[in-house]
Amino acid sequence: MDKKEHWQTVYNTKSPNEVSWTQKRPNTSLDFIHLFGLDKDAKIIDVGGGDSNLVDFLLDQGYSDITVLDISAKALEKAQSRLGSRANKVNWVVSDITEFQPSANYDLWHDRAAFHFLTDPEQIKTYLKLVNQHVSQYLVLGTFSEAGPTKCSGLEIKQYSEKSMETLFGEKFDKIKCQTEDHMTPFGTKQNFLYCGFRKMKP
Repeated sequence: MDKKEHWQTVYNTKSPNEVSWTQKRPNTSLDFIHLFGLDKDAKIIDVGGGDSNLVDFLLDQGYSDITVLDISAKALEKAQSRLGSRANKVNWVVSDITEFQPSANYDLWHDRAAFHFLTDPEQIKTYLKLVNQHVSQYLVLGTFSEAGPTKCSGLEIKQYSEKSMETLFGEKFDKIKCQTEDHMTPFGTKQNFLYCGFRKMKP
């Protein structure tokens, strides 16, 4: 089964309370976004957003230029169904992130729990190139920490430390801050995440 099929199956067969990544309110992501003080018309992309609730809160707070990208069309359909008519205010993109060809640059690139599924060095290199070329201001990444799981949804993942994250993105970005947090899954298990926020260096 390829990646797209895998995630289509997950979203076709499981509800939000049956998958580990569900958050009722994505507090840490929202805290980082508030820290940046972005204008309400800033271009924001949520990579691997699936049916995450982040888009709901961004719309509630008046952000008007939001893109949600996911490899699974079913995940995005679930989010659209939840949002109802508000879904028309969002740009939805079905794509594997390593095949994504942006037509614009983004003021904020947010990714919670998609990046760590890229375990092949070439995939990571492609992701890095995308971010370096198409992020104009801020980058927020949430990945499993070195104290987190080694697999998710039956797939291998890559763990990160603050140092490894800084080394990877440090050519074009200055680290603002990193923090770890324990995410409680809907079924009561703990997963340790590392979140890092970066600012694009001036050319």
